[in-house]
Amino acid sequence: MASRDSTPSDYQLNWRKLQQVGLNAYEARSYLVLMGHPRFKALELAARAHVPRQKIYEVLDSLVEKGFAQVIQEKTKLFSAVDPSLAIPGYLARRTKTLQSELLEHSRLATGLIEDLRPAYEEGQGGRGTLDFLNLVNDPTQTAIHYRRMLTTVNHDYQEFSRPPFAVDPLDEQLVKDAAGRGIQCRLLIEAGPIDEEHRDRLKDYAQCGIQVRFLDRLPLKLALFDARCGLVALLDPVLTRPSWTAVIFEHEGFAEAMSGLFETYWQRADLENSARSSSFSTPVAGV
Repeated sequence: MASRDSTPSDYQLNWRKLQQVGLNAYEARSYLVLMGHPRFKALELAARAHVPRQKIYEVLDSLVEKGFAQVIQEKTKLFSAVDPSLAIPGYLARRTKTLQSELLEHSRLATGLIEDLRPAYEEGQGGRGTLDFLNLVNDPTQTAIHYRRMLTTVNHDYQEFSRPPFAVDPLDEQLVKDAAGRGIQCRLLIEAGPIDEEHRDRLKDYAQCGIQVRFLDRLPLKLALFDARCGLVALLDPVLTRPSWTAVIFEHEGFAEAMSGLFETYWQRADLENSARSSSFSTPVAGV
């Protein structure tokens, strides 16, 4: 049942890999058998691949549709394997396109669903909005959503303590550059560590955009402030052995004022020459 040049162990390994790529067990087995001979009739293939006779035409039709098999003689329906160097990349390219289309459709539906569900949520929460006073968030993806939402709506100034681990990389976030382009004062205080060539180039790009960056050996927490009105503070969990952050999303002028004072203290403490030393750092610099 294995191809001419494969061992039983090779066959089993390739059979599993084909299933990981996207074929089902019958399809993977049939394709491996097809590769071992120039052509097969459907029922001959069923016997050699141990596929039920009533299933073999369905399996072959699927292999043809996915690009792993071809019909080489219509009259008697002989089937042949397609070269794996063509079949596998072609199948993955089509599958990628399909998945992208599905994700776009899901995204479109999700946007409408959010608008449909938000009134019911706010009514159930007594009219509270998503950034009302304090909101604890443990999921990095949700933290990133809050961060980008505030960064999009900032009007005057944006300040950030940046240290690992990260949910959003401000040096890889177009919204930071967009904010600077709108005239927003942007200041990033980054916990020092080695940076790679890519991030070094981004620092130069940010400097050209008017974004101020300083480095400090140690920062006490992760912090992002917007207009001295709202923002987030991320605290490292002291119990878990694997670093994990809990973000406190807030919209409270008193708390924001206190956090702004903390930022100014550390900003002034940061050595102004650290920006010139950035070429000696290599850990990717990132944000909240």
